[in-house]
Amino acid sequence: MTSEWQGKRVLVTGAGGFIGSHLTEAMVRAGADVRALIHYNGRLDRGMLAFADQDIDCDVHFGDVTDPWSVEKATRGVDVVFHLAALIGIPYSYVAPASYTAVNLTGTLNVLQAVRSQEIGRLVHTSTSEVYGTARYVPIDEQHPLQPQSPYSASKIAADSLAESFYRSFDVPVAIIRPFNTYGPRQSARAVIPTIASQLLAGLPELRLGSLAPERDLTFVLDTVAGFMAVGASDACIGHVTNVGNGRAISIGDLARTMASLAGKPDIPIVGDVDRVRPDMSEVMQLVCDYSRATERARWQPRTSLKDGLSKVMEFIERHIDLYRPDTYAR
Repeated sequence: MTSEWQGKRVLVTGAGGFIGSHLTEAMVRAGADVRALIHYNGRLDRGMLAFADQDIDCDVHFGDVTDPWSVEKATRGVDVVFHLAALIGIPYSYVAPASYTAVNLTGTLNVLQAVRSQEIGRLVHTSTSEVYGTARYVPIDEQHPLQPQSPYSASKIAADSLAESFYRSFDVPVAIIRPFNTYGPRQSARAVIPTIASQLLAGLPELRLGSLAPERDLTFVLDTVAGFMAVGASDACIGHVTNVGNGRAISIGDLARTMASLAGKPDIPIVGDVDRVRPDMSEVMQLVCDYSRATERARWQPRTSLKDGLSKVMEFIERHIDLYRPDTYAR
């Protein structure tokens, strides 16, 4: 069967990141002609795209979404843009909030302007479940109030609003995808699952974590990528926000205990580390996704069990433990 992406010219911004690298790989495998926009660095480092299969053939374009000329050049001649480039570490947003505005808001503005001026057929803009803040009701649907509980989430709320305004003001064909907590191979140690896995696999005598009470809706990265592709192919998603998540939540404490059991260390002590705890009013306590709109609009639903997904993470980190610093808190 011919893929709906066969021959499509696709730009993925943030292609060197965790989700972006998996999306780039999946798009190439689906037959798309992919341009991968990666943040320029002096080493010409492809980031997580370096861990994609060696036969993945794409046009790697080094640039910067905060530079409008760089974005304009990267978007030339494409049919669809998947905009994933962003600063995403919540703890670092307390340290350098202006950089989050520059990348997440101004970068998004540059992408929107380029899509508009070049009349590109579709833009899939990446949001985050963090914009909802602590759930006022569960499961969280797309009508849930937005609550900026960190500078990161504030920057993403602003970017989402800007994307929606371009749809309403200029008829730019924007679909907003709102993934809940995605995990999987290639994720950095700033996220909780690689943090737990790397500490377990490095043989540390205890797990050092922040708050154990928050509940997260965890979606395996290949399911999230399938959500991107489904939203990008669906006319019904244009002009709307579409949640992508697993529909179930697990506390950080229970997650740590589950992973410890998978690693054969069910009795390892879990120790609270105050440096890893968010400010009280900033911590998001519960996220549970209502993904019914994704099913209705794009025929998407999650497929990977938490156990299978975690096993894949553990296998990746065990092979690449040198990429992680288990005894250091990565913001």
